[in-house]
Amino acid sequence: MDISIINGPNLNMLGKREPAIYGGKTLEEINKEIRKKAESLNIFVEFYQSNSEGAIVSKIQSSADKQGLIINAAAYTHTSIAIRDALLSISIPFIEVHLTNIYKRDNFRRKSYLSDIALGTIAGFGDFVYELALEAMVNYLKK
Repeated sequence: MDISIINGPNLNMLGKREPAIYGGKTLEEINKEIRKKAESLNIFVEFYQSNSEGAIVSKIQSSADKQGLIINAAAYTHTSIAIRDALLSISIPFIEVHLTNIYKRDNFRRKSYLSDIALGTIAGFGDFVYELALEAMVNYLKK
């Protein structure tokens, strides 16, 4: 299995950015843990992070040949119809993840343009959301 993991704006600042909210691990540390989990599940993962909406749209489009996609669109979750449309255009299953529980935060963070088209949403478990999403994706793809 070949899974793309896409991270949106400011996630490159993990470990520095509001650690009380987002945790103390860097994105590189999280990716290392995800890679280890992926190896245990016998799947290949490709990582991508960008602060640019257009670059994320392009990466989604170029992921059409993957079996699945995991996305933390970060702030774009609440604003980007372009990312939504890109996900709809590739016709592969995807899971939306968030480090924090977006439904317990600011009102504007409670609206996701992705959750109604995702296989599911995993939020609020810190960096463990990625491992949960990998397991969920593998389970879904095996059925």
